[in-house]
Parts: sequence; structure tokens; C-alpha cells
Amino acid sequence: MNTLNIVTPLTLLFILFFSSSTASTTVYNVVELGAKSDGKTDSTNAFIEAWTSACNSVGSATIIVPHGQFLVKNVIFDGKDCRNSDITISMEGATLVAPSDYNVMRKSENWIRFGKVKGVSIQGGTLDGRGTSLWDCKLADGKHCPDGTRSLKFSNCEDVKIEGLTSINSQKFHIVIYDSHNVKMHGVTIRASSDSPNTDGIHVESSTDVTINRADIGTGDDCISIGPGTKNLWMENIICGPGHGISIGSLGKRFNEQGVQNVTVKTATFTGTQSGVRIKTWAKPCNGFVKDVLFQDLMMNQVKNPILIDQHYCPHNKGCPTQVSGVKISQVTYSGIRGTSATQVAVKFDCSSKKPCSGIIMENVNLIYQNRPAQSSCSSIDGSAYGVIRPLSCL
Repeated sequence: MNTLNIVTPLTLLFILFFSSSTASTTVYNVVELGAKSDGKTDSTNAFIEAWTSACNSVGSATIIVPHGQFLVKNVIFDGKDCRNSDITISMEGATLVAPSDYNVMRKSENWIRFGKVKGVSIQGGTLDGRGTSLWDCKLADGKHCPDGTRSLKFSNCEDVKIEGLTSINSQKFHIVIYDSHNVKMHGVTIRASSDSPNTDGIHVESSTDVTINRADIGTGDDCISIGPGTKNLWMENIICGPGHGISIGSLGKRFNEQGVQNVTVKTATFTGTQSGVRIKTWAKPCNGFVKDVLFQDLMMNQVKNPILIDQHYCPHNKGCPTQVSGVKISQVTYSGIRGTSATQVAVKFDCSSKKPCSGIIMENVNLIYQNRPAQSSCSSIDGSAYGVIRPLSCL
């Protein structure tokens, strides 16, 4: 009996020690691997080495990017052969800067891309895409300018967390979530000039179960854009402006296209934007759809088109001027939307004559224009209105 009393505590101590050892986190500091925090020396290889080591480590791993500026060229963090599904990239106080010459990445679609990764978290830090010179090129004549790179893209990824990240001056889209599942973004800040072309803040496409919470976005294009194949997207506590608002679309550019379903925008403020909440589809045949959408508790401050469905989108009248949209829009609710419109028509539903909008609900909408009632406009739509509705409902 005495022997048992001695062995049992020793066994417990061994188990506790072994458990704590296996649960420890392996740390990789990019500076220790050769990165320079001067913003001038190319540190790309140090980041790749840190990623490769983290992927090959047993148990959780953390890549530390300390205070300072780090020049990084276009890079792919590939998860195809990654054995680790618990990698944190900690960048508090750090700024990654793209090359100042946009021609360095002329042939690249993305500056930083994560592909086929699982269980990656990004904490803090700033991405500076240095896109101003490319914007100037495009706004001048644009003939000899590259298309530009997206600052951060996740493709074919799963269980991703992005928290406290700031992205500024992207050449093109800031953050892209494509063909991914279970992505959570919290406390993201995005900034670009109001006249910067195609600088969407966050673009989500062909992805499921994506959450965007407490994002502050001001760009020259959509604050958040939603592409085909998006399902179960939740956006809450969003500040948008300047920019083009939150847009589902444009959809329907191709005939065979996946639909958009179960999208929520809740508690958002739009200031000086081109649109508030918009659904936009090409005026051409398509088998896609938009359904089960909720816009709730939104504040509009001098927004040009607070509520808009535009199913006659056709830039430069090329390829679709005599056609109508085949995208079916249904079961969309606008609830608790209030504030001021910068144009007299605050609510515009311009739906497809071939597939009219249906199941559109408005409840407690109160929008005014220059301290007087605004107007609403409806075409090819069926729906209902409840509660206080200003402008007068055309449903």
C-alpha cells in the first residue's frame, strides 16, 4: 500500500509534465531567420522559411513579426504539404510593405496569398500595398498599367482567423476570401483613397460560413463585395465610407453561376458612400440567384443610393444592352434602416422583367432627403411593407 501511495503522485507528475510539453508552442521569429525591419531589405525568404518551419513543427506554432517595417515581395504560403493546422502569425506593431515599384509584381495577381491552409490565425499588423503610384497610372491614361495585385488572398482555406489587421493602399482588392470555409474576421481596418480604382475592402466569393465583425472600411470601391457561390455570410458592426457601400454583386456575368444565399448585414453605418446596401446583376441571361438576405439596423449619412437593386448593370453598354438579367432575387428583408439620402430617390428597386424580384420586405424604414420626404422607385417587383415606411413604399 505504501508503494502505491508513492507511485501514484509520481505518475501524475509525469503525466502533467508530458501534457504541458506536448501542448507548448514553437516560436519562429522572422528577424532571427534573416528578415530586416528597415523596410528596404527584401525579407521574403525569411517569411517563407518561418512558414515552412511552422508547417513542419509538431503542435501549435507561432510566427513572430516584431515591430518595424518589412519589405516583402509577392509570396505564397502553401498549405498543400503543411502538417500543422494551428499556426498563428503575430504581427502586432509590424508593417509589411510591398515593393514601391508596381512593375516588380506586374505579373502577379496577389501580393500575399494563402492557399489550401487550415487553422491559420493572423493577429494585428499592417499591410501597406503602396498602390498610390499604380492608381495614378490608371487614372491618367491606364493603357500601359498592370492590372494590380490584391494585398491578401485566402483560397481553398479552412478555419481562418484574422484579428486586428490593418490594410492600407492596396493596388487592387485589399482582402479576398475565395473558395474557403469558416473564416472569421474581427477588428479589421481598411483604408484607401476615395478615388482609388478597384480597391474593394473585403471580397467574399464561393465561400461558406464567413463572419466579418467590427470592420472599419473606407476605399474607392465597395467596402464589402459579395461574389457568386457565397453562402452563410454574417457582417455586423461595420463602418463604411468612403466607398461604394456593401454590394452583393455584380452577379450574372456568366450564364452558369452559383447563387448567393443566407447573407446578413446587421448594425452598420454608411457615410458619404455611393450606395448603402446594393444588389447588382448584369443585364444578361444567367441561372444564378440571390435569396435569404437580411439588411437590419443600418444608418445612412448622406448616401447617394441607400437601398438599391440594380438588375440592368452593363458597363459601356457592351455585351448586354438589349438583354435582361436572369438572376432571380427573392426573400430580401430591409429592416430598421434610417438616415439621410444624398439623392431624392432613396429606395430604388430596378428588377429583372424576365425574373421579377419576389418576397421583398420592408419594415420600419425612415430615409429623408434634404429635410423633406425622399422618393422610392419600383420596377418588376413583388413584396410587402410594414411599420413606418419613409419614403412611401412602392411595393
